[in-house]
Amino acid sequence: MAVPSEEASVPRDAPDGESGETLVAPPGRFRLYLGAAAGVGKTCAMLDEGWRRRERGRDVVVGFVETHGRPHTAEYIRDLEVVPRKLVDYRGAQFEEMDLDAVLARHPQVALVDELAHTNVPGSGRHAKRWEDVLELLDNGINVISTVNIQHLESLAESIESMTGSTIRERVPDQVVRRADQTELVDSSPEQLRRRMIHGNIYPAGQVPAALTHFFTTHNLTILRELALRFVADETDEVLLRQVEEMASGPVETGEHILVGVAAASDSGHLLRRAARIAARTKGDLHVVHVIAGDAGRPTDPGALQALQILTLALGGEWSTMRGDDVASTLVSFARAHNITQLVVGSDRERRWGLGRGKTLREILQQAGLAGLDLHIIAPSSGARLGSLAEGAAADGG
Repeated sequence: MAVPSEEASVPRDAPDGESGETLVAPPGRFRLYLGAAAGVGKTCAMLDEGWRRRERGRDVVVGFVETHGRPHTAEYIRDLEVVPRKLVDYRGAQFEEMDLDAVLARHPQVALVDELAHTNVPGSGRHAKRWEDVLELLDNGINVISTVNIQHLESLAESIESMTGSTIRERVPDQVVRRADQTELVDSSPEQLRRRMIHGNIYPAGQVPAALTHFFTTHNLTILRELALRFVADETDEVLLRQVEEMASGPVETGEHILVGVAAASDSGHLLRRAARIAARTKGDLHVVHVIAGDAGRPTDPGALQALQILTLALGGEWSTMRGDDVASTLVSFARAHNITQLVVGSDRERRWGLGRGKTLREILQQAGLAGLDLHIIAPSSGARLGSLAEGAAADGG
């Protein structure tokens, strides 16, 4: 998001002249460097920004930086203060993780924390994910500069997995990325990235041939680059929209409200992510509704529903459960009550209230038309699985 890059210099625990109480420090500001893939230069950009702020008198520390053995990246640390890492023994090996408590105790103005999507080694701290560590730093008034690749966004990960054939275990909830006060794209052409890979500037030599023929193909890198460009462009549009609203005398009509109906089925994660992307593109909010039919012939899987609710929160949506004898009428009634403009449904033939049998589809088409709703019918995903924030104990490279 395009806002001033410098952190606000607000005194912490400033005294209140009237009450004698202390003022709570505001949350820290969050700057994020986004890239299409490993090797574009995100970490170097983050370190360069941190060093620049240090030269201008800010108190800056390196909370965690992963150089992946690249000498060029290590050079960018320069003389920045580095908070010692925590050593963790896990399954007979020793790992290094960011020492969150040490960074909190040091309480700098700015902390540089690399690889937002990283999964912490079990037992290394109170959070499973590094993005959770970052949120705690921000909540304690520490400004954070971090990095992330586009494939780690929860709403895009499944599609990128299908495109590249590579499993993306580490994912970041979209609302965490969108919380950034400023998102900056670190760009590189597919050809340049492949040259860096060949020269050994991204992965170790033994991993280069497989990377060039699988994830780091020109086709894949071109699509990833376009996704990153679109995401940053969308963020810029949101900032401009807020500025218009602030200058206007009243609220400005922002457009779309998206509703997706989901069932406790394996393909609902795919449907939900597609709806989230529609909401993001249209700058709309996302509502997720699970309808419990009055004549349901089989029990609902509570584990699948819980996973859907977790995914809904990760995608920035609002979850609702409703009872109704008629699925179409229940969805359209919810849509009318919440000023919904677009309805998203799946076409899974095996789903009880899916659209393959025809009746529910005809009813939704008819009632959505009468209610003035745009209707999206999403085809089932081949081999799609329901994503979960609990997945991803293993780390993705880069």
